[in-house]
Amino acid sequence: MKKGLIGKKIGMTQIFDEKGNVVPVTVVEAGPNVIVQKKTIENDGYEAVQVGFGDQKVARVNKPMKGHFDKNGVAPKKVLKEFRLENIADINVGDILKADIFEAGEKVDVIGTSKGHGTAGVIKRWNFARLRESHGTGPVARHGGSLGVIDPARIFKGKKMAGHYGVDRVTVQNLTIAKVDVENNLIAVKGAIPGPKGGIVVIANAKKA
Repeated sequence: MKKGLIGKKIGMTQIFDEKGNVVPVTVVEAGPNVIVQKKTIENDGYEAVQVGFGDQKVARVNKPMKGHFDKNGVAPKKVLKEFRLENIADINVGDILKADIFEAGEKVDVIGTSKGHGTAGVIKRWNFARLRESHGTGPVARHGGSLGVIDPARIFKGKKMAGHYGVDRVTVQNLTIAKVDVENNLIAVKGAIPGPKGGIVVIANAKKA
């Protein structure tokens, strides 16, 4: 990962491109991010930077994390992420990363947490087909059907059944940045990205552009 930012999903809207076509975009508040910690090969065995996003009240930070922030002279942050960069020699603790590290037309990968759906049935969770509700089907039109065969006397692992659905780490690759608003730290990404409005996302340069 050569560069990345932590951001907050604002929501979806539409913009017009140079040809007047309507482009659906997701707006992300991408920063400002603060370099909280710098990891080196000598101290940690690898090179990376720890980035913080969103101010946090001191009263809501436990003592170990407060000591971590105080040691590096950075105000407490709500979200911390680590980015492995190719060259961190020119990066120092306290540096600010803003939306201007990306530019329009650039390909990015966006990582987020999908919306939670609670406990869902097999139709919603796995796209099962429902039974016809004619000729005495009864109240089983949305049931999952047979769960297994008699001989093993058990259900095989991986069986698609009802259960918890959502709140998964999801990565959408090769999205295109439509617009960057440097003044307001906003990035408009073409298409949809995972998560609800207000959800935390990570924007990184595409690994497979």
